[in-house]
Amino acid sequence: MRAEIQSYQETASELEDLQILFELAIEEEDLGVGDEIIAGLDHLNRRIDKIELSVILSGERDRNNAIINIRPGAGGTESQDWAAMLMRMYLRWCEGKSYQTEMIDLSAGDEAGIKSATILVNGDLAYGYLKAEAGIHRLVRISPFDFNKRRHTSFASLSVTPEIDDNIEVELSPSELRIDFYRASGAGGQHVNTTDSAVRITHVPTGIVAQCQNERSQHKNRELAMKVLRSRLYEHYQLIQQEEIAQLKGDQVEISFGSQIRSYVMHPYRLVKDTRTNIETGNVDAVLDGEIDRFIESYLKYRANRRPADDQNNSSY
Repeated sequence: MRAEIQSYQETASELEDLQILFELAIEEEDLGVGDEIIAGLDHLNRRIDKIELSVILSGERDRNNAIINIRPGAGGTESQDWAAMLMRMYLRWCEGKSYQTEMIDLSAGDEAGIKSATILVNGDLAYGYLKAEAGIHRLVRISPFDFNKRRHTSFASLSVTPEIDDNIEVELSPSELRIDFYRASGAGGQHVNTTDSAVRITHVPTGIVAQCQNERSQHKNRELAMKVLRSRLYEHYQLIQQEEIAQLKGDQVEISFGSQIRSYVMHPYRLVKDTRTNIETGNVDAVLDGEIDRFIESYLKYRANRRPADDQNNSSY
């Protein structure tokens, strides 16, 4: 709270200093400070943008840790490789944010890439930021797995749920749970691959499944799988509640999951474009290295302002 208050105070002080400098420049007809004022205004705008974003990210679960799940679409090795590229992109983004990540479950592809990955992201506002990334991500490129060097289109999905604190009640009856133990198939030490340490928990009424196989201990895997299951069930029931409220109001519910939110084109031209806000960039490599803040922030502001995408500035960088 002290840091937030200090940010407001420093911003107000910076604005006051610029106003005084501007008035003195007019009074003394000093054109030499024009560049200094412009630079100050640019810096002030960036500070105000951060404050605006902090106000937007004030939802009930925005400050929670996040659990992300990445899955390839149809397309075999090509889509599995794209899913692995997405996983690397988000891990690099987390690294840039100084967020800690923990691999809960990772299933390697048959030839390359991944079949699925579940990652716990620890850090302030992790869920608030990453919820903007949930949806379908589309890649267009010359396939490295096609000997004829043809262009391929691949899809992968990202789902995001908040990590639920222990003091949040999510009703789980033991009779509704099916718990399976199996041998881990991923890379790991000899103990991981020779004992039934992996855990899969199915919530029978909803069919929601959570699994963990990356820890040596069966107990630890079960604990992490339960954490993922509780988070997914919480999100599931929240969505049902929101849909019921929307129906009572007579509003149409925006269906975000399953829709294409962003395209990453590497051939015949290079472009990353968010289909929701029209924000785009030609620097594909930077985006795949984790530079996705502008996409996230633009979408969060778009949702907060409830304006159609056409009203946004179609700016690029």
